[in-house]
Amino acid sequence: MSGITMLPAGRLWDVVIIPEVLGLPVAGVLEDLPLLRPGPVLWDAQRHQVGFFVPPGTTAHCLCTGGRCAGEGAWVTAPAPHHRWGPLRWLVAPDGAGTLNRPEVLADTLHRVAGRPVLHLSEGPPCC
Repeated sequence: MSGITMLPAGRLWDVVIIPEVLGLPVAGVLEDLPLLRPGPVLWDAQRHQVGFFVPPGTTAHCLCTGGRCAGEGAWVTAPAPHHRWGPLRWLVAPDGAGTLNRPEVLADTLHRVAGRPVLHLSEGPPCC
């Protein structure tokens, strides 16, 4: 598969990774929110997971129930920015301006779609 690269997390962004059964509906809700441009959302159909790109440092202060976080020291496999086909593709491509998903909006949307808290954010020391 061409156009695939490994990108280091933790410098320009972190990634909250959740199962696609929850991630796909959440991505749809985020795209439909008025007055809010969603950040990049990556779908890995082979691993059945969706990754939401959030500001760097976010995953050092969160706990994702049923998912995982990729922050400093982690690497993420990603396709070219406008790659929208194949098993690894962008549901929301990077916009070139650095727009990222807002952690509090992502946490609230995950809660609403799942019917329970999924992403827990804290202001204290790292928790994941």
